[in-house]
Amino acid sequence: MSSKQVALEFDQQLAALDLSQRIEFIDNSTKNATFTTSLGKEDQLITHLIDAGSHNISIAAINTRRLFPQTIELLDTTRQRYQTKINEYLPDNENVKTYEDSFGANGFYESVEARHECCRIRKLVPLEQILNPADAWITGLRREQSNNRAHVPFCEWSDKYQVLKFNPLADLTSQLMDELITKHDVPINPLHNKGFPSIGCEPCTRAIKPGEDERAGRWWWENDNSRECGLHQRKILQVNE
Repeated sequence: MSSKQVALEFDQQLAALDLSQRIEFIDNSTKNATFTTSLGKEDQLITHLIDAGSHNISIAAINTRRLFPQTIELLDTTRQRYQTKINEYLPDNENVKTYEDSFGANGFYESVEARHECCRIRKLVPLEQILNPADAWITGLRREQSNNRAHVPFCEWSDKYQVLKFNPLADLTSQLMDELITKHDVPINPLHNKGFPSIGCEPCTRAIKPGEDERAGRWWWENDNSRECGLHQRKILQVNE
């Protein structure tokens, strides 16, 4: 069975499970699963589920060095709250210097090219390092987050990173997510209560306006509604590819 066929089979099996069972399924079905957290609500809930089940799943956080102070504080709070180790990854200093020499510290406002390069060195390069030893990648993607994520599966094969990519919260609604966070007293970023449903780097994130989707505050100066940082750009893979 090909990796893509395995992903499709896992996707169908995960759909019938609840959240805790999905995390357990991933742990039991992989040898070296890694969860990457950006410390948003979704990721905080997954961290809680991993810790509650004492699962053998690595947790990694990418500190881009441009995060909100509240996000850095939340990372410390989360480490204190849960016994699960959270490994922190930083961008390469030389890559950052090269970028700033070419585009300026905030050159990402000037062009899509500059913004993509900033995301690449601060997020994608560390992600490659994180996923290099992994056979599975767990994310907090949800279909409600944006139109671009409306068809996110529970499991898919990533050609780019050569891992099974699991999205256990894919069908979770914002309402149910908030209810679970409240029920289990999961620590969250205080910015969520100030109009920031999606929180990334400080210069690239604003509060959303009424009626906007959850990710409208990310790179808001760009016109492309499908804008992403590159971590989760998707190609729909068919079994017979």
